[in-house]
Amino acid sequence: MRKTKPKKRILLPDPKFHDVQVTRFVNNLMLQGKKSIAYSIFYDAIDMIGEKMKDSDKAPLEIWKKALENITPQVEVKSRRVGGANFQVPTEVRPERKVSISMKNMVLYARKRSGHSMAEKLAAEIMAAYNSEGAAFKRKEDMHKMAEANKAFAHFRF
Repeated sequence: MRKTKPKKRILLPDPKFHDVQVTRFVNNLMLQGKKSIAYSIFYDAIDMIGEKMKDSDKAPLEIWKKALENITPQVEVKSRRVGGANFQVPTEVRPERKVSISMKNMVLYARKRSGHSMAEKLAAEIMAAYNSEGAAFKRKEDMHKMAEANKAFAHFRF
């Protein structure tokens, strides 16, 4: 590589929970630089989870973290050209990328959900992921199935 890698930006923790992971999620949720709106959507979703899952002994933030953990992929397939043929080669996902993929999937599938407000949709997607169901969880399962199916090409790993 000719260029040096860009420096990692340090994220500030969010104002309510003082958690850097929340800030990272809100950055993924944000559209057109409207961070305050993204924060309000996230906090509203967390409040909704708190109300809907009162019987759960966990705090709403813990539920969100467990939901993210449930939709975090361990392996993915990358296309690799070997001798005129394209192979889907299973590779392990880097820790940073794991977090990024899970957050992006949660936001993406929350947006596609039906509901009135984004906070409502996000809360529904978080609760579905927490219960190991929903579109984001299915995406992770599909990734794992594809990697398992192409396990024979693992020796082409780069």
